[in-house]
Amino acid sequence: MEIAGNRNHSSHPKRKRDDIATNGADHIDLALLEAVEKSQKVVEVLDLRTVKKLSLSFERRLRDNTEARLKYPDQPERFADSEVELHDEIQKLKVLAAGPELYPDIVKLGVVSSVVDLLSHSNTDIAIDAVQLIQDLTDEDVLEDNDEPARVLVDALIENNVLDLLVQNLHRLSETDPDEMSAVYNTLATIENLIEVKPVVAELVCERTKLMKWLLGKIKVRDFDSNKQYASEILAILLQNSTVNQRRLGQMNGVDVVLQAVAMYKSKDPKSPDEAEMVENLFDSLCCLLMPLENKERFVKAEGVELMIIIMKQKKSAYGSAIRALDFAMTNYPPACERFVDVLGLKTAFAAFMGKIPLNKKNKKERYQEELEERIVSLIASLFGGILRGTRKERLLSKFVENECEKIDRLMELYLRYSDRVKVEMERLSEIELDDLEMDEEEKYNRKLESGLYTLQLIAVILGHLWCSEHSQMRARIELLLKQQKLTRQDIKNILQEYHNNIGDLDGPEEKERTQGKIQKFISAL
Repeated sequence: MEIAGNRNHSSHPKRKRDDIATNGADHIDLALLEAVEKSQKVVEVLDLRTVKKLSLSFERRLRDNTEARLKYPDQPERFADSEVELHDEIQKLKVLAAGPELYPDIVKLGVVSSVVDLLSHSNTDIAIDAVQLIQDLTDEDVLEDNDEPARVLVDALIENNVLDLLVQNLHRLSETDPDEMSAVYNTLATIENLIEVKPVVAELVCERTKLMKWLLGKIKVRDFDSNKQYASEILAILLQNSTVNQRRLGQMNGVDVVLQAVAMYKSKDPKSPDEAEMVENLFDSLCCLLMPLENKERFVKAEGVELMIIIMKQKKSAYGSAIRALDFAMTNYPPACERFVDVLGLKTAFAAFMGKIPLNKKNKKERYQEELEERIVSLIASLFGGILRGTRKERLLSKFVENECEKIDRLMELYLRYSDRVKVEMERLSEIELDDLEMDEEEKYNRKLESGLYTLQLIAVILGHLWCSEHSQMRARIELLLKQQKLTRQDIKNILQEYHNNIGDLDGPEEKERTQGKIQKFISAL
């Protein structure tokens, strides 16, 4: 289900291009170092006076270049020197990143609008210089503990159409040229910097520019490189907290494009950690896309259910991600659940439920296996919620009878484990309260959810569905296993009651009432 969803991309430390594009080289921005050295020959201290001096010098060189280009448009040799001088001045401006507290003054001096205009300069090299300068000025390390100056700078950049010009410049850069390939990466880094300072930029950049179209084009490319990786991460950032962006990308055939991108890994593993990170980013984007109902429909029509089952059957590294995507697709969407049963997904899902998961370096980690366990429980709960009657329901229920009810045995095994984890957390919370650290009921409940209560509740919901099927063999098995552990049906009812009492109205009051009614039916039947 969609609670406890995606990785939080905004909390990831940003990578410098050198971290990915070089092997063993010193991670130093040589252009920045050169600019610092040059500027230090002129100034020792970065203050307002220095900022004004640098600004005037830059504006002068910019004016000279503009005039030379207007005067000799067809004679590049007549404005080439002014272009070199302008390049040098832009490099000098990089030292402004050493004084973010002076950003409001930089904005007042009008430097920002001039730098942004350079993104559309006829000379691509000058535009690249401008991209790198803006990236340096907005770098998260530079802006740390300078929230207000950062906002002033970012507001000024946006007012001067930096988003439009950055994306327009992206479309003219050729990644066959090493410098322009670096500029693509720096452009994406700048957009990420702007979003970090001003989160609303995530929607603004999609509303005002063709960034999403460019990103979709980039992830469609078969060959892997650092820019494809970064494009996948930016896409996930744009989608993770924005229903507007999720819907917008869905309307742009985004579901199909992302499915094509992940399909490249249905029968092969990524060749490097960076490529593996990109695949995770693509699945994060897919899961975000599957939040709006209309995108779930697109997913089913594009045979996304079938693709995820194929990925699971191939047992490559994307196995767990495919389960997560199916979980998102089937939550509150019966057509996806029906398709899953129709294309024989039950066998694959219940193999995972029984712990028969492929082993590799990644999933040997205990936490990975727990996450997979929680996802598959959620997926089965979604199946029960989406398949209410008919032969599909019979096929689902029959899985819990076959092999002497081994699936019920497994379900009760998980019930006991998660129940114990929640009890340990409750005891810990009680000890905290004894130490006079007060905690309100909502916080306590959230802590319990984090410790495994949500999965325990879903297990109780599945047990409720099994009990309400009135199948005598299943009921007898549940009773026997409870008795062996000195438990009763009341223990399950208590978990369901707590779940019932805490169901929120995130999906609207009607959905809340419907879900509470279903849970109440289980409580009454048990």
